[in-house]
Amino acid sequence: MSNGNYEWIPFYEEFADSLLKYKNNRKELIDKIYKCYDENNIQIATLEGDGAGKSIFPFDIDPFTVFALFNKKISDDNRIKLVNIFKQEFSLSSNAPEHFDGIPLVNNLSATFYYFSDSRGDKDIDNLWGVFEAALEISKKPNEIAINKFMSYYDNVLKQKGIKWNITMGLFWIRPNKFINLDATNRSFLEEESHLSDTVANKIKNLKNPPKAIEYLQLCEDVKSVLSSYSFNYKTFSELSHEAYTQKDVNDSDLPVDGLGDEDVKTTKYWIYSPGERANMWDEFYEKGIMAIGWEIGDLTKFKSKEEISKALQDYYNDNKPHKNDVHCLWQFAHDIQVGDIIFVKRGRDYIIGRGIVTSNYKFDDGQDYPHLRTVQWIDNGIWSMKKNWDERTKSLPLKTLTEFTMYTHILNQIKNLFEEEDVEPLFEEYPSYSMEDFLNEVYIGEGDYFTLLNLLKNKKNLIIQGAPGVGKTFLAKRLAYSIMGLKDVDRCMMIQFHQSYSYEDFIMGFRPSKEGFELKHGSFYNFCKKAEEDDENDYFFIIDEINRGNISKIFGELFMLIENDKRGDKNKIRLVYSDELFFIPKNVYIIGLMNTADRSLAMIDYALRRRFAFFDLKPGFSSEGFIQYQKEINSSEFDNLIENIKTLNEEIKKDESLGEGFAIGHSYFANLNSEDIDEKLNYIVNHEIIPLLNEYWFDEPGKVEQWSNQLRSVIN
Repeated sequence: MSNGNYEWIPFYEEFADSLLKYKNNRKELIDKIYKCYDENNIQIATLEGDGAGKSIFPFDIDPFTVFALFNKKISDDNRIKLVNIFKQEFSLSSNAPEHFDGIPLVNNLSATFYYFSDSRGDKDIDNLWGVFEAALEISKKPNEIAINKFMSYYDNVLKQKGIKWNITMGLFWIRPNKFINLDATNRSFLEEESHLSDTVANKIKNLKNPPKAIEYLQLCEDVKSVLSSYSFNYKTFSELSHEAYTQKDVNDSDLPVDGLGDEDVKTTKYWIYSPGERANMWDEFYEKGIMAIGWEIGDLTKFKSKEEISKALQDYYNDNKPHKNDVHCLWQFAHDIQVGDIIFVKRGRDYIIGRGIVTSNYKFDDGQDYPHLRTVQWIDNGIWSMKKNWDERTKSLPLKTLTEFTMYTHILNQIKNLFEEEDVEPLFEEYPSYSMEDFLNEVYIGEGDYFTLLNLLKNKKNLIIQGAPGVGKTFLAKRLAYSIMGLKDVDRCMMIQFHQSYSYEDFIMGFRPSKEGFELKHGSFYNFCKKAEEDDENDYFFIIDEINRGNISKIFGELFMLIENDKRGDKNKIRLVYSDELFFIPKNVYIIGLMNTADRSLAMIDYALRRRFAFFDLKPGFSSEGFIQYQKEINSSEFDNLIENIKTLNEEIKKDESLGEGFAIGHSYFANLNSEDIDEKLNYIVNHEIIPLLNEYWFDEPGKVEQWSNQLRSVIN
């Protein structure tokens, strides 16, 4: 028996039964929902749009979207508050739950199970009610008529916009003992043979898209049969889901966090590798399914640094040379290559002779001439000449035994173009989960501001976050996108930075020098839109740092019109300047711009762009719950006193007519500190970051700078 708490099940099932009576009276249902939110002063999510990016009062709703109101990424306190409100309003007899173990949650930005009225089909919401009613019927009294009705509605719903795996999540909510949830976390768990059975694991692995009704119902029965036949800690779908989320949380908890939010994300790296001198070991390595390198200095994992490897090589060669390339190669082979990375095998400086995927961690075999090895699933073996592919930037392949070239996309694309078949699929693509709670723990804003950001982004699709230096705009941007996606999917989030030289050619397309003269090259936003177009079921986020530093009219060009919410999609194609191509911006692309309000050197942002973006002012977060908790963890009176003085300083900056609130000092100057070296860090921050900033702000008032400098120094000394 799982050790989770499943007190939510009776409440969820009774709530589902109570909603059925509103199937033909949805206006009353909508009114009751809004009454719940209005009377309790809670902000409700956007449930309908006018097609032009504005939120309007909904005129129709489906039962799964009603469930999603309290099954999205909100705090447990707010979830408990909502279920108690619904219990009272809908006169439910079941106890309102306080624990929600195993419950899957929808994306905050895509919480409705339908597209808004301008994009959904006439029968979309009716179909959702149909599958809802049929699901309740077959859970109570299964019969052939009810099952056929369920299958018909379910298969129709699968064809609708906005529906993918989330329909299995909705069915799990209303009858968790009948319908299995197949969200990403549960599918990943079920793909492991040891978690259930090899038969179920293979079925899940083969699901590239949500299963049709007949497959889904059979899968529910298969999993239920296995759960009842074997001794697992989980015996029901809800217990299984709880186990899946528990394991994912444990796996994710050990992952580090960096400033932009990507350090803990596993991404595929690309390597060029030479198997021996002039690739003389290639045939043997290909046959054995390995890649290996020499240097008989022992197991590389025993060396704690590159300096230790360098010393070992000096002893091996009996010299005092640094051997930088060899040291780097050995360190990367043992530590930097990861399972799932792609290896391109080279011979000389002009030929690729193989391609494969790394399948093991580093191994040391003392009995081999090439003792450092990894297993590789070799996919290609042949001879491909690069001589005709080199451009002006690249004349040949590198000489080194091992070279990572993930970031050198021009070389990578040239090599990929050698192979006729499509790009190699990585062995796995697992991204760490990231919730609203994770966001609020790391980004010092309140829950209300978080939902304001979500609604602005959903309604407008284009958002500019503006604020003073150090309020954490860049820190917030990717984390906002990740919290909406529910995971740190770096493939669906891209960040660039505008500057004075950034151009339309960099952003969309333009002609660039090539070996033959000039060729048309696509820019960052063009490529991003094309990727999003091929994956229209998922949201994509394009982040522009320092958006007001570029010549915005020049960079966006004719896309000024296309970025508007109601101009998105293939119905609004426009011909691009440099080609005959008709281009559109997909509806699933969201643009987040970041703007520093304290930059005196910048002109006002283009008014035409202002009309197309929503704006959010990000203020210093010293009073947020997250920062207050952070202060408590630091547990330093000097730190507390300094923060109080910074708050007072910000009030004076705010009142200054030549400055104003946009020049306030942000909380990120004081982030990522710990109690061990707090005195040293505070001294550095005050003397080398805050005081120089005050010198810039009040360059014509040295007395005020001196007054505040002395005051801040006195606090930390």
